[in-house]
Amino acid sequence: MAEERMGDREIVERLQEAKEKVAGEVGKVIVGQKEIIEQLLIALLCGGHCLLVGVPGLAKTLLINTLSRALDLSFGRIQFTPDLMPSDITGTEVLEEDLSTGRKVFRFVKGPIFANVVLADEINRTPPKTQAALLQAMQEHAVTAGGETMKLFEPFFVLATQNPIEQEGTYPLPEAQLDRFIFNLWIDYPTEEEEREIVRQTTSAYVGEVQKVLDAGQIVELQRLVRRVPVPGPVIDYAVRLVTSTRPGNSSAPAYVREMVSWGAGPRASQCLIMGAKARAVLDGRPSASIEDARAMAIPAMRHRIVTNFNAEAEGIGAVDIVKRLLEEIKA
Repeated sequence: MAEERMGDREIVERLQEAKEKVAGEVGKVIVGQKEIIEQLLIALLCGGHCLLVGVPGLAKTLLINTLSRALDLSFGRIQFTPDLMPSDITGTEVLEEDLSTGRKVFRFVKGPIFANVVLADEINRTPPKTQAALLQAMQEHAVTAGGETMKLFEPFFVLATQNPIEQEGTYPLPEAQLDRFIFNLWIDYPTEEEEREIVRQTTSAYVGEVQKVLDAGQIVELQRLVRRVPVPGPVIDYAVRLVTSTRPGNSSAPAYVREMVSWGAGPRASQCLIMGAKARAVLDGRPSASIEDARAMAIPAMRHRIVTNFNAEAEGIGAVDIVKRLLEEIKA
């Protein structure tokens, strides 16, 4: 046990160095977005999937592709469209003739989901049946075809994007499916200074060469390490208290939650807060998670799990506003 702890300590030290290197390598191509990069790394270490929301042109695809190169992970991109079928994601069986015997046999051709990092671009532009095929693979890390179950590559990390504008002709994800994503990350516009640097880089002959920092085996090892990070009882108590306070039927819920929230966050939100807190602590080189780690994960882990009502809409209050107010009022 002591040897395992010593090994864990060495892994954490290596990860701290790797975190800075990953940020540096991604920074060769992506200007800014440091917080988003860190949150993506946290989600990856937790073994979860992310939903990214941002207007077009904010380099979401480039960010994810660059991150996969820095981590030496295979990358697959699926452009979701209204006519996309489940087999276009998971793969399909094709009938082939065996030249040596003349017999015809079925061969499974793997779809783009057989990659370490999968970008599901504009997931809300495809019908629920196709969305469900992706979400099932996300949950089970496996695809079933022709009566055979095939495991997906590990680590398996899905990043689905949504465009917050142009909602006509889209199929919004139901709350039960949104709950499958560990974090909901919003990519905002760059600052004026960052935008100047973006324009300078992208209109010149400069091409950033991304070096590999980690690999798939090391990331799986780090995911196991995150599971072993201890969490003090008060941190779990705080996370549960924060989540249960979002439920209007709970006795601990404030009056504004009862008035403005239809449905609060479920138990999966508490799990995501704690897993995110563990991964954040490991990235910072700390031996255990703290309440501050849980607080830092509150908005990305809870914003897509709270359903506000007409009262909140009338006053222009969203789920993020509810979470921010709870963070101010619920102290450690």
